[in-house]
Amino acid sequence: MLLENKVALITGSGRGIGRAMAKLFAKEGAAVFLTARTEKQLEAVAGEIAAEGGKAGFATADLTQVTDCSRVFRAAEEQFGRVDILVNNAGHYGPVVPVEDYPLEEFEKVINVHLRAAFVLSKLALPGMYARASGVILNVSSLSAKAAFSWGSAYAAAKAGLLGLTRYMAAEAARNGVRVNAICPGPVTETVMSKELGNTLANKLNVSPEDQLKGFLASILQGRGQTAMEIAQAALFLCSDMSSAMVGQSINVDGGAAFF
Repeated sequence: MLLENKVALITGSGRGIGRAMAKLFAKEGAAVFLTARTEKQLEAVAGEIAAEGGKAGFATADLTQVTDCSRVFRAAEEQFGRVDILVNNAGHYGPVVPVEDYPLEEFEKVINVHLRAAFVLSKLALPGMYARASGVILNVSSLSAKAAFSWGSAYAAAKAGLLGLTRYMAAEAARNGVRVNAICPGPVTETVMSKELGNTLANKLNVSPEDQLKGFLASILQGRGQTAMEIAQAALFLCSDMSSAMVGQSINVDGGAAFF
């Protein structure tokens, strides 16, 4: 198993990509600690992992709050003793409006849950990783960090910020035995966030949700969206020793939408 005896803290793991990562990591031998805002979702994922013979714990949290970031990290340490792998995946898209109409408080909320939470949790994780001279941090960015779309400035700024944070943390951590990388998913059309965004965009463009999605996917080389499991499999690679020489990278898993 690729993650045998490892402990992984995965944020935003109640559904979607985070859920897929948690289940796959557990299958590969990791004890996983889950966190999201909805307890019922976390209970369900932890139950699925336990039913398959894996180990999982969880705590609800609003990661826009620094105190919740600290509480979740300490809870993971208390249950499993340490955090070997940190996956900063939690987030939400925010309002679908142009910059001039974007509420400042909503902009700050999106930045805080994506970027500040990743910074705070990494700040908590790195000392222990350095002490063990071993660890992995994976930041879940997005195609939006590398492409130009309308009506999602906070999301794009937060995801692009994660790439800068990834590179600088990688530079500091590499000689201490810790690898930091990022992954940039394309449209994972099965997730709630993707469906809600698609419906909102279709309404603004005065087209059907089906036509909106078809038009967007036509711009991707594969002509389709990605699955949560495809993203999870790439994450597993980056969090395992199979990628032992990969440091400070942002890997696109987008079906051929961006090329840098």
